[in-house]
Amino acid sequence: MKFIDETLITVRSGHGGSGCVSFRRERFVPRGGPDGGDGGKGGDVILETTSRKRTLYHFQFKRDFKARNGQNGQGKQKTGRNADDIIIEIPPGTLVTDAETGKIVKDFVHPDESLIVAKGGRGGQGNRRFKSSTNRTPRFAQPGEPGEELTLRLELKLLADVGIIGLPNAGKSTLTRAVSSATPNVGNYPFTTLTPSLGVVQAGWGEPFVVADIPGLIEGAHKGAGLGIQFLRHIERTRILLHLIDASEIDPDHPLSVYETINTELALYNETLAKKPQIVVLNKLDIPGASERAEMFRAAAKGMQVMSVSAATRDGIEALISQLIQLLDNHS
Repeated sequence: MKFIDETLITVRSGHGGSGCVSFRRERFVPRGGPDGGDGGKGGDVILETTSRKRTLYHFQFKRDFKARNGQNGQGKQKTGRNADDIIIEIPPGTLVTDAETGKIVKDFVHPDESLIVAKGGRGGQGNRRFKSSTNRTPRFAQPGEPGEELTLRLELKLLADVGIIGLPNAGKSTLTRAVSSATPNVGNYPFTTLTPSLGVVQAGWGEPFVVADIPGLIEGAHKGAGLGIQFLRHIERTRILLHLIDASEIDPDHPLSVYETINTELALYNETLAKKPQIVVLNKLDIPGASERAEMFRAAAKGMQVMSVSAATRDGIEALISQLIQLLDNHS
């Protein structure tokens, strides 16, 4: 299951500067030679992946990118200045294709990959380059080469930054709706839903990020119980885990039993899953008696990062989003 974000952008590299036609003018030298300088190179347009970007959301505000032209050459053999390149940052996992031909330009998979997608035009040569024994006063120079223009389709195929895990009926779908733009079906089901829901969290500060409501895991998931294997694989590819627990169902005699059940399944499937950055969130604090049970959990969970929310009433949601942004920044 992948989150797909898509946009079109137009890129234009800069034209090369024109070469200069010029001749020396020196006192007592009636026939000064040619001294026209070359034009500068136009700027390239470069795509570069960075872990600072997690979505294509920033292209909502800017979709046209144009590099500057190279400067024209001047007399006295002065070469025009090369134009600066434009670097467009994209998240890893972005597939770039030519929108007109459908040809794949590059599939960017890892951070710090880069590619020149539109090369700047070469600067034209000045007339001094064309001086020869048969033509001592060339009166022409080259124009700069034109830049390139193309429309690119960017398609982000990205698994979630945050995977929401927990037992069935922990409130994962409600929490996903509360923090993001996703609209999964919500109900008091005593069984796990069948498909993950993905949503983009746009907090108004920080880079947007993607959350996945992973269908509820049950005991024996690592052996394939329920849909365990399928969704444990999804969790394996998320960056951090949000472990959601229904506070109203915490057992006073064994407060950590639900937490331990899920983490045991993670470790039995793949030990690295249990070592992923994880934040524990106690949900349904609006239910009578849930707060008291949450305190029992906190007392037993010494040294564990625990937050409390009510996804139904949105209590504690802003603080949770802020904490998730900080965790993602720390593990980028």
